[in-house]
Order: sequence, then structure tokens, then C-alpha cells
Amino acid sequence: MKIHSRIKLALAATIFFPMSAMAADYIPVVQEVPVEVGSGWYLRGDIGYSWGDKADKISYNVNSGGVDFPGDTRAPNFDDTFNLGAGVGYRFTDYFRADATVDGFRSTLSASDPWTAGNVTGSADFTAISLMANGYVDLGTYVGFTPYIGAGLGSTYMNFSDLNATLPDGSMQTIAGDKDWRFTYALMAGVAYDVTKNMKLDLGYKYRHIKGGDMFDGTTSFGESVTGSNGDLSTHEVRVGLRYELW
Repeated sequence: MKIHSRIKLALAATIFFPMSAMAADYIPVVQEVPVEVGSGWYLRGDIGYSWGDKADKISYNVNSGGVDFPGDTRAPNFDDTFNLGAGVGYRFTDYFRADATVDGFRSTLSASDPWTAGNVTGSADFTAISLMANGYVDLGTYVGFTPYIGAGLGSTYMNFSDLNATLPDGSMQTIAGDKDWRFTYALMAGVAYDVTKNMKLDLGYKYRHIKGGDMFDGTTSFGESVTGSNGDLSTHEVRVGLRYELW
């Protein structure tokens, strides 16, 4: 009996242990996959210079003694200026990304209008702050350089200082400036260079178009009510900036 029992135990061990080993081989091994926190997000900062800026005519109305005297100025001058911007964005694929930006600049709008008695001239400083949602198509990377095109939609807060006007007789009038939000769109193109894996140097061109709106609304020293609005504003900007990707 003892011999038979030992034989049975040996046979059972021979069969059981290989089967146990095979079963262990089929147990799936769960591997921990590291999760990239913040992958795809980036921060950006830009500085630019605009030139060749254009503004449509300034339309105004002078109400004197209940009678309206409307008029339009000649094409206004729009000073060249520097601008600053910052934003946060997200890269969806190797070819498409989007960001939200805020940027602003200060400048002066001036114009003149020929009257019978002579020219009336006026100027007003203003601050423009744009809030934009932008999308870009990256056109592939070549030895570290990535050309791109883009477009943006948003709104610009225009805040005009008081209008300083000089009448044909040389007297000065000050009219209270106005402020409002205006629809804005932009078109962009440029190239980015990989300074490091996470840092990109961005050199680009931006065309910005700001819808016209109210510019001044006040009363002269003669008791006349004066209102005015400027037409659309357009800027051409060369910009350089840095993008830092949060990998």
C-alpha cells in the first residue's frame, strides 16, 4: 500500500505542478502606465510692432441751437506702436493647436476737416485691449523650424482719451472721449523654432481688424453738443515671442 501511495503522489505532483506553472503564465500582468499631467498645454508671451496702420474716416455731428451739423474728417492718421501679449493654449495634434490671448497697445488717432473758415484738427490718445480665441495649423517641422498659419476672433476694448480739437480761429475745444467693446478678427502666419524640447521661439506676422465705434461725446465751451465715431481700424504687426509647452 505504501508503495502504491507513493506512486500516486508522484504522478499527481508530475501532473499538477506543470499545470500550475502554465496557469501562472496565462495570468495577465497589469503594468502601470505613467500619465502625463498637462500634456499638450502651453504658455505664450509676445512683443510686437505695428506699422502702416489705417483708420477709416471719423464721422461727427455738432448740434447747435437744435440744428445738426454733420461732417466727416479726412482719412485719420494712426500712429505706429509697440504691443504686448500673453496667452495659454493647447496642442490637439502635431498639426493643430489653439490658444486664448490678451494683448494691447496705445496709440493716437488724429485727423482734420476743411471748413469754409479753415481746417478743424483734432486728436485723441487711446488704449486698445484685445481678447482673442485663435486657431493654428502647423505645416510640419523641418530641422527644428515649423511654419504655421492661423486666424482669430474676439473683441477689443477701445478707451479714448478726451478729444483735443483746434478750430479755424485757433481756439481749443476739449470733448470727452468714449469707450466700448468692438468685434475684432485677426489673420496670422509665421514660423516657430525649437530652442529646446519645450521652448519655441515664434516669429510671425499678424493682421488685426477692429470694428469702428463711438469715439467722443461731449459739450463744447459754446454749449454745443458734439458726438463722433471712428471707422474700422487695421494694423499690420511683426511679432516675436516664446511658447513654453507644459509636458
